[in-house]
Amino acid sequence: MGLSVRHVSKSFGAKKAVDDLSFEIAEPGVFGLIGTNGAGKTTTIRMILGVTDKDEGEIAWNGGPLNRRTVRFGYMPEERGIYPKVRVIDQLVYFGELRGMSRRAAADAADRWLKRLEMAEYRGTMAEKLSKGNQQKIQLIATILHDPELIFLDEPFSGLDPINADIFKSVLAELIADRRYIVMSSHQMATVEEYCRDLVILSRGKTVLEGNLRQIKAGYGHTNLSLFCGQDILPLAEKHGLRLLEKTAEGYEFKISGDEEAHAFLAELVGSGIYPDRYEIREPSLHEIFVEKVEAVQ
Repeated sequence: MGLSVRHVSKSFGAKKAVDDLSFEIAEPGVFGLIGTNGAGKTTTIRMILGVTDKDEGEIAWNGGPLNRRTVRFGYMPEERGIYPKVRVIDQLVYFGELRGMSRRAAADAADRWLKRLEMAEYRGTMAEKLSKGNQQKIQLIATILHDPELIFLDEPFSGLDPINADIFKSVLAELIADRRYIVMSSHQMATVEEYCRDLVILSRGKTVLEGNLRQIKAGYGHTNLSLFCGQDILPLAEKHGLRLLEKTAEGYEFKISGDEEAHAFLAELVGSGIYPDRYEIREPSLHEIFVEKVEAVQ
């Protein structure tokens, strides 16, 4: 049955931070909770976890109340919460004990995850001496140390270099394979597209889009044409009425009405002796859908 959020609202004074929000995560996997700054994402997570009281609505886990007695949950906040002047191993053991683990079990789990995230050499180091990326690894370990069933990741890849981002992604893949329920809040639309099967988009506390990402994108049809081409093809594109969305070092991105328009354009390119290195007709990206939906309610 998973996580159920039904008609949840929260106000801070005259400001409605979350307005009649509903969604459900019925199966293990990654659910995307996305929106602009101040859209209500963090407030939603804190209400689910009981950190912030909701004004209205119901939040349930497997049909019953959601609390520390009914589900093991982990939360990695956007504002990182490790202690700068405490040794890495000491604070990980402390976080594990807060989650009900014995000191020995917490230490063993901490050492296992430190090795897994290539951090074993920093076991006795003060957290303040770690780089930002390594501090983020410690925060991730503190989030999953106690083997949670329900995990909240708020901007988990923010500020990571490519190597550490790949390590995080490999851990996330393991959690998905282990059938954990994961709620990911992020501004990085490419990451949401990579991992999230279902999502909800918030703007000013209200839901502007909800559902299965694949079905949402399929509903738009093929609206974009990507061409990797080193030659100037804009005159031909204008002749065919294609609208340029973006020009990059590698090529062009056009808005199209459908496959036939794209095929006709390709035929003219080839007929003119221009052979693109890459030609792709696709649905809009989540970034484009996000911008469209949010701008519509601004």
